[in-house]
Amino acid sequence: MSLKSWLMPAISQRLLSRERLLRLRAKAERQRLAAGKPHQLHYFHQVDDPYSALAAAVLPQILARYQVELLPHVVGAPPDAAAPDRERLVAYSRSDAQLLARHRGLSFEDPGHQPSARAVEQATASLVAAALSGRFAEQAGPVSARLWRGLGEQDLDTNRANTEQVSAHLQQSNALRQSLGHYLGAMFFYAGEWYWGIDRLGHLERRLQVLGAQREGVSGLLFAADLDLEIPVALTDPPTIDFFFSLRSPYSAIAAPRVLALGRHTGAKIRLRYVLPMVMRGLAVPAAKRSYIARDTAREAFDRGIKFGRLNDPLGRPTLRGLALMAYADKAGLGPEYLLSFMQGAWAEGLDAGSDRGLRRIALRAGLDWDAAKLALQDESWREVAEANRLEMLQLGLWGVPSFHVRDQIVWGQDRLWAVQQELLAAKPDSIDRP
Repeated sequence: MSLKSWLMPAISQRLLSRERLLRLRAKAERQRLAAGKPHQLHYFHQVDDPYSALAAAVLPQILARYQVELLPHVVGAPPDAAAPDRERLVAYSRSDAQLLARHRGLSFEDPGHQPSARAVEQATASLVAAALSGRFAEQAGPVSARLWRGLGEQDLDTNRANTEQVSAHLQQSNALRQSLGHYLGAMFFYAGEWYWGIDRLGHLERRLQVLGAQREGVSGLLFAADLDLEIPVALTDPPTIDFFFSLRSPYSAIAAPRVLALGRHTGAKIRLRYVLPMVMRGLAVPAAKRSYIARDTAREAFDRGIKFGRLNDPLGRPTLRGLALMAYADKAGLGPEYLLSFMQGAWAEGLDAGSDRGLRRIALRAGLDWDAAKLALQDESWREVAEANRLEMLQLGLWGVPSFHVRDQIVWGQDRLWAVQQELLAAKPDSIDRP
């Protein structure tokens, strides 16, 4: 075992522990009180980003519920390194925002294309002026809505910042976002932590409520996390769920037990579609992105009751060996068991799948014969399967994992499992078996 593999589990367990997170939050609050500052909420808005349009629409509700000072920043698109397949990302973001808006009772329709460059330029000038005048929260939603409805450039707010003001604001906002450790739009930043769009508002709201920042009479959350199905539902001929995942993806790690549980509860078959990690396909993943994903996954895992945080990054040899046994386990009818064992081992127990000791423990726990498994490590036919899975994922308009395909529903992200669940339950159940 290398020194890195020996140290990483202990270091990651400390850095990603709930106890450390709560200590950092308490320290930030002590510092705020000592400085006599209000609760300051930074919001980073990307004008041509659909998720930012949804976030902008709820800013007045956030301010009506919480005693926070909103500090808005209009920013540019993420750098190429953080958006490796930008064309698919942009197209998917529009359709996903439409799905999310309907689910959350908001208004957004995918026009099938991005707003014109001229319209984006004018909307940017309007929103920078709103930020400079202290009217961003009230104007961001309407300006964004008009932009995406495509009403025309002349219909956008005529109160606009000049070219010099826009350039200076964008430069300062982009620099601030980078210095604080992020790269996306639709991001909220509060006292050391990032929260992405309306999908992570629940985390932010609970934190503010613990601090007593809610206004009188406020209870509950604007957008609570969707609950996973916990009771068996007998469906007639349930459709198959294609689950695209990477053994190196922390989001895949916390999606795996949930989608497999959904399959058990509904009788839906889960087809395991493994792919090589992006970085092992020559696509860079910036340090800021890796850091945010790990911390965000830890929060999401905690809320779902999934063990996570004592990790041993399976980059390289551990993933190659892991995928060889993934193919073997799938053929042996033990694919789900092996996937769960690997994800738990690599992301919650700190096992080194690059070593025989670590991989043996993962394999035996899944019910695999270790002698046969060692022979399977020499079989590289899994590479063809992984590549075929990747190509099919691209044809579906996806590029990242975890992703899901069930009937006509195609979604990306562990926070879209509710859409898969809804698609399954759309079929009338024959019966519901309650334990």
